[in-house]
Amino acid sequence: MKSISYILLLPALIITSCALSNDKLTIFLAQGLMSGESTASSIILQSRLTTTDTLIHGDIPGASGIGRFEISENENFDNAQFSEWLAADSITDFILKYKFKDLKSATRYLYRLHYGNIKENQQVSQIASFKTNPGETNSLETSFVVVTGMNYYHFHYGKYNKTNAYAGKDKHLGYPALKSILDLKPDFFIGTGDNVYFDHPSEQNYQSNLKRGNEPHPGGYEGKEVISETGMRRKYHEQFSQQRFIDLFKEVPAYWEKDDHDYRKNDADPTTIFPISHELGIKNFKEQLPVIDPESDDKTYRTQRISKDLQLWFVEGRDYRDANSKEDGPDKSLWGKDQLEWLKSTLLESDATFKILISPTPMVGPDDAYKKDNHVNHEGFRYEGEAFFDWIVENDFLNKHFYIVCGDRHWQYHARHPKGIEEFSSGALVDNNARAGRMSGDPNSTDPRAKIIQYYIQGTPKEASGGFLNVKVKPKGKPELHFLYYDENGSLLYSTIKKTIN
Repeated sequence: MKSISYILLLPALIITSCALSNDKLTIFLAQGLMSGESTASSIILQSRLTTTDTLIHGDIPGASGIGRFEISENENFDNAQFSEWLAADSITDFILKYKFKDLKSATRYLYRLHYGNIKENQQVSQIASFKTNPGETNSLETSFVVVTGMNYYHFHYGKYNKTNAYAGKDKHLGYPALKSILDLKPDFFIGTGDNVYFDHPSEQNYQSNLKRGNEPHPGGYEGKEVISETGMRRKYHEQFSQQRFIDLFKEVPAYWEKDDHDYRKNDADPTTIFPISHELGIKNFKEQLPVIDPESDDKTYRTQRISKDLQLWFVEGRDYRDANSKEDGPDKSLWGKDQLEWLKSTLLESDATFKILISPTPMVGPDDAYKKDNHVNHEGFRYEGEAFFDWIVENDFLNKHFYIVCGDRHWQYHARHPKGIEEFSSGALVDNNARAGRMSGDPNSTDPRAKIIQYYIQGTPKEASGGFLNVKVKPKGKPELHFLYYDENGSLLYSTIKKTIN
């Protein structure tokens, strides 16, 4: 079985090039094509030019060059639109990114990239696709998936000193859950954070240890953390060069949030001491993923009106928070004043049938009692979370079909807060990154008095599995909201339906 460090063959993405010469070079797209932040009228397209389609010492070097995206409603690319020619260079990690506007709603678009080191040496990528959202006036069935915890090292090499890495023959393709997701043909994908892990070993760490004659798992956390922007970028290169990511994002657009591990380190806040600065953590997220228009300085908290029946809110949990160690109370905030005011005002303005807050971290739980990182934790940001729930109740959102979907926790659950708010945790995408969850009433949980109702939870080691949450809006007749939990192999574990009353 070939290791992931060996050649990744991407024949579908590479067009046979001209013979090599000093001014005509073959350029690759080792991370494929991606689309993100779909609206009813716009999309952000992204790719990265590379010198090879092979992981070399745990990285894929970028290639200087140019490219432009072509977009059309048909496979012949009649009446196609083009982006301007974009430059790929080391400043932006050789990433090409462009936002197309004035598109048609509820429309499947095809796109491809023309690229090369010079215009006279153009290569053309395989055709990829995405669908624009129905928009606020259209009631159409919608399906999307939510994930967290895409831990590359745990999947390929196991958890630190443990030897429980994935052992399937398809390991070189990447996470099995990605194939299961693609088989469901969702309209879009949501990554809630921990998309990469800056404080975990990388492919490079693994290979370096082998060269030194050490065991692949050096033990503890010694020598595993990223210390520079180069290392941060490497994490994305190894992650998104896996074939199943390439296959998925060729057909499915994505929305992204970041959490602690893909910002800086576990439970990090702006004051945390770590080689990666707060500012660099913010910059890297915007650079590596199609989240904001490259021509703007948009906030990473935003709302998307998907259809007449569905609106989503994506909150930012790292950029504006106070220190975790600060005493909890009315002056401590995870979201920051401006974001909280924006969240409340946009919720009040919404007339969508279903309203879903996508949070990188839990708000209902329960969680581990020792933590201080989120709205559930007693010494974390619990005051702000409870105050927000009071506001939700006071403004009658329990009768306005408001729900929370969260990432971060490594187990799937559906829980109800004593004040009535329901939360769905996506659980970790990867089996090797899953764990048993905290049960309501557990003295080591944030709910020792068992006030939270747990409709579903992976509460034992035997139950814990990787997987994802699939959410569907069915608008015919009285609109319904379906929540379905799957394991990484695509087996349905739990489902529930929320129906409208009128």
